[in-house]
Amino acid sequence: MKRRLLLFLPLIAFLGLAAFFYYRLGLDPSYRDSALIKRDFPAFSASTLKDPERRVDESLLKGEVTLVNVWGEWCPACKQEMPQLLDLADRGIRMVGVDYRDTREKGQQFLEEFGDPFELNIFDPDGDLGFDLGVYGAPETFLVDADGVIRYHHTGYIAPEDVRDVIVPEVEKWQ
Repeated sequence: MKRRLLLFLPLIAFLGLAAFFYYRLGLDPSYRDSALIKRDFPAFSASTLKDPERRVDESLLKGEVTLVNVWGEWCPACKQEMPQLLDLADRGIRMVGVDYRDTREKGQQFLEEFGDPFELNIFDPDGDLGFDLGVYGAPETFLVDADGVIRYHHTGYIAPEDVRDVIVPEVEKWQ
């Protein structure tokens, strides 16, 4: 009896793994929960993109609801989402950029070409702040409340419908 059961064990294991992989294939690969939700924005000290002498830290994100957008000149999706970010800025939503794994010159050229919706840009050439945020690619956007706590995380490109259906309602919820 035990011997028969042992013969079926590999088949049962295979069917279990097949079911798990089938389930995972149906999930949206761009969606993932951030471990930083409900946590303070990570401590950092960095220069701004425009002024290498000006240092900013996480206190920059306190006092007002802020969208923090991680972008890079090398990122095609960042170019595609720029009209949506400009729209959000036109709506009066405060935005801070993180120029991620870029050169200062290329980052500034990008903003000149595609527009600059950001109050300021944090320069993160080595990706240290991005690493602390758990960024695995750009663009990624974080909503930070007035107390400096991360309340929402958007992975990937912000589409026009995301502005209307997700981003603006999230900002309004935390204002």
